[in-house]
Amino acid sequence: MKLVEWLKNLMVSFGAAWVMWLMIGLSVISVAIMLERAWFFWSLRDDIAALAAKLRDLLRSDDRDGARKLLEGSPSAEAAVVVAGLLEADRGAKSAKEAMEGAKALQRMKLERRLAYLGTLGNNAPFIGLFGTVIGVVQAFDELGKQSVGAAAASATAAPQAVMAAIAEALVATAVGIGVAIPAVLMYNVFQRMTRATLANTEALSGVLLASLLAEEPARPAVGGRRPAQSDPASED
Repeated sequence: MKLVEWLKNLMVSFGAAWVMWLMIGLSVISVAIMLERAWFFWSLRDDIAALAAKLRDLLRSDDRDGARKLLEGSPSAEAAVVVAGLLEADRGAKSAKEAMEGAKALQRMKLERRLAYLGTLGNNAPFIGLFGTVIGVVQAFDELGKQSVGAAAASATAAPQAVMAAIAEALVATAVGIGVAIPAVLMYNVFQRMTRATLANTEALSGVLLASLLAEEPARPAVGGRRPAQSDPASED
């Protein structure tokens, strides 16, 4: 048996129903991820502008313990990043910056968790639905091909019904694929935008701590550890 004939018989035997069940299963998983991500971002809500103002006031008054308690009491990802820098503040601004960069990378992973599934499903669900459509079209043409010239009159009613049913099944598969893809893409874009906003707020809040630490550092000496020589007014006379 030729490969094409074998694949055609396989498609006709199984039909496109399994494709739609697969799409429904993937859709259920995507809805669960959307709900979980929505709850996660909701749990991180905080007034970052007010938090930054309070942090600036505490750092200006040299109250690092109060600043750490303030940040630890915030549920936001931004506060978690700055806490990591505040713990290394006694080692200088550079150490604090490196600590915050590492903490920000960890927070980015938490913010983007499972979003790849939504993006992949949104991009590929229409193609999966199109695969079901192709199967339905193959079934329709297979029904037409089964009609012989002599039995065409006898099957004039049954054959068109079978063909239309296969085409209808094919169109339903396409509709299901598009219906699954649209909310997945929509929520993927929403969560990506929220992730970018959170990371931008993290940069702003980190800048408050770094500005305070840089202001506390002494002025750097000149190259070679020597200060530039000053001319003696008496020697010039």
